[in-house]
Amino acid sequence: MQQEVVLAMLAKEPSHGYQLRARLQQALGPAGDGMNAGQIYVTLSRLAKAGLVTCEESSGLPDRPDRKVYALTAAGQQRVAGWIGDMSWPGPGLAEFHLKLIAAAAGRLADPLAIIDAQRRELLRRLREAQRAAMAEEHSSAGLLLEGIVLRLQADLHWLEACERYWSGLKERS
Repeated sequence: MQQEVVLAMLAKEPSHGYQLRARLQQALGPAGDGMNAGQIYVTLSRLAKAGLVTCEESSGLPDRPDRKVYALTAAGQQRVAGWIGDMSWPGPGLAEFHLKLIAAAAGRLADPLAIIDAQRRELLRRLREAQRAAMAEEHSSAGLLLEGIVLRLQADLHWLEACERYWSGLKERS
């Protein structure tokens, strides 16, 4: 679980881990179904050790145990603000794939065109899933996230076409 995401969820109000998980699942819709509850607690523990959140015991109801309530520190608020302002998205995924193609060709480890084809099949599978999920969540904030995922996958597919043209051209020239 990305630390900045958890910090951003705490920016709204102090919460315990279960509340955070529920808010994350609501925000992510179907994309959050596989979220491991343990990830939230591990991340919260790391954030507390780093001084980005505070943790206080909250007395529960007589039939419930005490819960730890987490809140942002000033340093946590600064980190969230920096993360929100960071517009370096998308991440290094394309660069990593590009390097994989170059290494495969240079080391004769695999045919770059076969790698591109395998990646295309995977992206098409993900695209179908995301489109189905987006249709089911059409009028929600999770639907907006899913629309972004669909658009990103479509863009990645267009980039793979460019990769295929490049590597096909190299093959023809050799």
